[in-house]
Amino acid sequence: MTTFPEDLDPELVERLITSGGGALARKMGIEFVEVSASYSVARMPVEGNTQVVGILHGGAHVVLGESLGSISSAVHAGPGRYAVGIEINATHSRSISEGWVTATCEALVLGRTLTTHQTVVRDEEGRRLSTIRMTNMLRDR
Repeated sequence: MTTFPEDLDPELVERLITSGGGALARKMGIEFVEVSASYSVARMPVEGNTQVVGILHGGAHVVLGESLGSISSAVHAGPGRYAVGIEINATHSRSISEGWVTATCEALVLGRTLTTHQTVVRDEEGRRLSTIRMTNMLRDR
């Protein structure tokens, strides 16, 4: 079950709950644990998200990081606004071939028009697998 801040836009909460974070996040089995503008957590299975040699696909790390960064930015944007990703990068430090990964997303910048979040993906033993940094532009609807 996902936890949300009490003052979160009800429309955004409804969209997150009904969409599961979007079609791609659902396909990849991403489970959102905690969502806020400054700190969010999600987990994802390795199974079903591997590359041909059997390790977690680098793109899966990025999808997990972008999902958290985008949702955290949307929370910060508030009602009547939305977040658009304008930059993302990832550094992969270690591979994994089974189990689950957990991602923690922390805000680096929460501005009026830009946000930057850093997501760290770890294995079940707490070892860092990747670091993803994402910048979003906040726009009015």
